[in-house]
Amino acid sequence: MSNLATLAIRMTVFFLAVAASAFGQLGQTATNSAQETAQAPPPSNAAQGSPDRPVLQHRNPRYQVMRDDVLSVSFPLAPELNQKITVQPDGYITMQNIGSLYIQQMTVPEIVEALKKAYAKVLHDPIIDVDLIDFQKPYFMVSGQVGKPGQYDLRYDTTVAEAIAVAGGFLPTAKTQVFVYHRISSGWMEVKKLSLKDLLNGKNVNEDIQMQPGDMVFVPEKFITNFKKYVPYTAGIYANPQSLF
Repeated sequence: MSNLATLAIRMTVFFLAVAASAFGQLGQTATNSAQETAQAPPPSNAAQGSPDRPVLQHRNPRYQVMRDDVLSVSFPLAPELNQKITVQPDGYITMQNIGSLYIQQMTVPEIVEALKKAYAKVLHDPIIDVDLIDFQKPYFMVSGQVGKPGQYDLRYDTTVAEAIAVAGGFLPTAKTQVFVYHRISSGWMEVKKLSLKDLLNGKNVNEDIQMQPGDMVFVPEKFITNFKKYVPYTAGIYANPQSLF
């Protein structure tokens, strides 16, 4: 065999080996990628929420300003702009030099930032302090088969059993099954079911829930087996209690 033929054969073998190696590496990369994809957890919907699992509130959320709340706004470097203001029914406040500003459902730190941004047009590096003077007092509600359904001030630590006692106790038509609505985000409430019969008999006493501001207790007339874990909450108004079934 000539030297030229030998060289051609060697070159062919060399290129075939390189191609096989490259193909093998590509296949391994694809396999690893597929394995990583298979092992990776599915994307979470926690940040966006869904009808079955809405976004949860942060622990210890700040108070959000409501209509008729009263605020004191002070300017340490420009005291002539100091004001005591009341949030109007439409959620706006009216400030000197900048006009109206919508602040309903903002927290105090958020209001400070909004005011600084607005006053930056007329003041250089404005320093602004905001104090909440008068605000909606914490409350809870009890509805359904109780003696005195209504809204009550939440002045101290109160459990569900105590809340029902404050509302006049069970009517003869009531069941000892109780539902507790608790707001967990701006648009959703979580619903929990309790058996007051067990609690009153000394069973599962640790399950007696502490009422939180804005919670509502509903005592049905009939036993309910199926209910929705989450129900809509819009503009500070609870849905009809019957809508949780």
